[in-house]
Amino acid sequence: MKKKPLYIALFALDIIATIFLFVVSIIMLATMPANMAELNAGEGFINYLQRNPTIFLVAFVIPLFLLLAANIVILVWYVKKVTAAKKVTVKDLSAEEKEALRKELLKDIAKENSEEPNQEN
Repeated sequence: MKKKPLYIALFALDIIATIFLFVVSIIMLATMPANMAELNAGEGFINYLQRNPTIFLVAFVIPLFLLLAANIVILVWYVKKVTAAKKVTVKDLSAEEKEALRKELLKDIAKENSEEPNQEN
């Protein structure tokens, strides 16, 4: 089962929802009437949100915070996944890398052998 199209669709949905919630919030706050008479005289969805701040909180502010928290969690998970150290096998190494590793191991073995008699005294 391919997960990449699902992740792309969820990412696009996340972006669309976030932009919609931000735009409606900005419009609602930017067009706030100066007094209650103008607020009660207006019609439409934005004016409804201006008259009912609890609905605005539940429908726009809380979902924005939840999306932000989910995006942070997903970002941390993705960074950990990408930066996780992969085990390297001998098959993965090139000939030059194998030769350099062999030389380094021989140096370490020779160093350990020269240190062993000093530790016995």
